[in-house]
Amino acid sequence: MGENHQPEVFDVSIDVLPQSGSKCFDNDDDGRLKRTGTVWTASAHIITAVIGSGVLSLAWAIAQLGWIAGPAVMFLFSFFSYYTSSLLADCYRAGDPVSGKRNCTYMDAVRSILGGAKVKACGLIQYLNIFGIAIGYTIAASISMMAIKRSNCFHETGGDNPCHMSSNPYMILFGVTEIVFSQIPDFDQIWWLSIVASVMSFTYSLIGLGLGIAKVADTGTLRGHLTGISINTVTQTQKLWRSFQALGNIAFAYSFSVILIEIQDTIKSPPSEARTMKKATVLSVGVTTLFYMLCGCMGYAAFGDLAPGNLLTGFGFYNPFWLLDIANAAIVIHLVGAYQVFCQPLFAFIEKRAQQKWPESEFITKEIAIPVPGFHPYNLNPFRLVWRTIFVISTTIIAMLLPFFNDVVGILGALGFWPLTVYFPVEMYIAQKKIPKWSNRWICLQMLSIACLTISIAAAAGSIAGVMLDLKGKS
Repeated sequence: MGENHQPEVFDVSIDVLPQSGSKCFDNDDDGRLKRTGTVWTASAHIITAVIGSGVLSLAWAIAQLGWIAGPAVMFLFSFFSYYTSSLLADCYRAGDPVSGKRNCTYMDAVRSILGGAKVKACGLIQYLNIFGIAIGYTIAASISMMAIKRSNCFHETGGDNPCHMSSNPYMILFGVTEIVFSQIPDFDQIWWLSIVASVMSFTYSLIGLGLGIAKVADTGTLRGHLTGISINTVTQTQKLWRSFQALGNIAFAYSFSVILIEIQDTIKSPPSEARTMKKATVLSVGVTTLFYMLCGCMGYAAFGDLAPGNLLTGFGFYNPFWLLDIANAAIVIHLVGAYQVFCQPLFAFIEKRAQQKWPESEFITKEIAIPVPGFHPYNLNPFRLVWRTIFVISTTIIAMLLPFFNDVVGILGALGFWPLTVYFPVEMYIAQKKIPKWSNRWICLQMLSIACLTISIAAAAGSIAGVMLDLKGKS
């Protein structure tokens, strides 16, 4: 930023697609290329960022809660996401909402408004979340690769072979792929990567929705119960834990606050960026909720109590099996790129700190030029090779030990929801607007934060219980 602050600790920034505008510069405070984003571009960025692998577990989540509580909880989370995003949008500029200094990233806002230990706490939570997401993506990709193999095996043998197989080889294959891609400099900045990821995520989500509708139309019945999965199917204790876990799954599907300010930084003004962002948030949360409701409810209507943790695996070997193969292939392609986009900030942070701490070390700073026929020489950094490889191997090993998709998604949702979606936006808004302590508004905001903390704790407890039960069943 050109300012002599302390080293930028725990800085996470997930870039969005650059806006194509004139070569003029914003001359108010930062000299950046003129921002040209609108309500529509900001909404598009949010929708493409939000709709991803989280949609696959929504049918299972609604199955645990039922036809009444399931949609109600989804609406509740959509309201929480919209309201706290509105608070966060007001923190884009420090001080004056029109002319105050810009905070270009979520961490910039935390640093300039809250500062101190809260910056490190926020960064630690973000990086733990990134590590968990890498594990979740490894599990999800292996499930989809295995589904393609099993589907083709089943149809080749005419259904005589149950085609049982281990997910471990597919996790290892995914891990090796990520080790290779993690060594490509600025892989997350490749301009077409976001477009491919968006197309892939909409492809598998729409196929899942379409197959759910087709299955309901074929059977002519809407399965499921008003109160969710019946006690005959699971024990009363399991139902309680599963209901809590479902909260985490739904929370994970709505987690986009961490990139909201980065998206807001693409918006032109006047009117104020906060005003435009609030309109974009209403539109995008509305569209996302409608899409989630359709996917979750149609999945539950199709499978009832047997709704799978990953919607696409529930269709088993139904025809057209090639359509399921396309959907699962789209998931794998999406997750290969998404893994790198989410992990690059953590990679960059560790490498930057290592260079600051050991600037004289050749192992950390040396670049070895490796000739590549037809291309520029590839600069191999030994530290980057070792550190990123260890990171990918560790996420792969944990995924192999805990190959439970919706349990891990529930934990991730619980871990990121309260601190990143609620606590920090609320605390920043209170500090930014100088809301007096113990005033009515301060009390209401704190009550919202405490309520969401309670939900996060319940979701985490349910997801951890789910992992323990699955591990017990696996042994």
